Amino acid sequence: MFLDCIKAFIVGGLICVVGQMLIDKTKLTPARILVSFVVLGVFLTAIGVYKPLVEFAGAGATVPLTGFGYTLAEGVKKSVNEHGVIGALIGGLTATAGGITAAVLFGLIASFFSRPKSK
Repeated sequence: MFLDCIKAFIVGGLICVVGQMLIDKTKLTPARILVSFVVLGVFLTAIGVYKPLVEFAGAGATVPLTGFGYTLAEGVKKSVNEHGVIGALIGGLTATAGGITAAVLFGLIASFFSRPKSK
């Protein structure tokens, strides 16, 4: 179990290092970098590269935003196999519904404890 934690820490850390380097060294906005990570996760899953990384690193590969793209792609693939073409529309949302719900719920809870400030 300790080795699994180390692998997750290293892989997740390297993904975060790439994100930080993009923020520091490019003029890309954080929003564009985040969207790029999700798209990269989908792309790497589509070509079969990301699944072995998930099997190796576990949470180190599924927790960052590339993991969200991986979950989207896996959900679409599974749903297309079960429902046909319509699965391409429903699979991603079905697979990521828990994560999306948690993000909205925690955002709502955080809004109760913060005060908006004008810029």
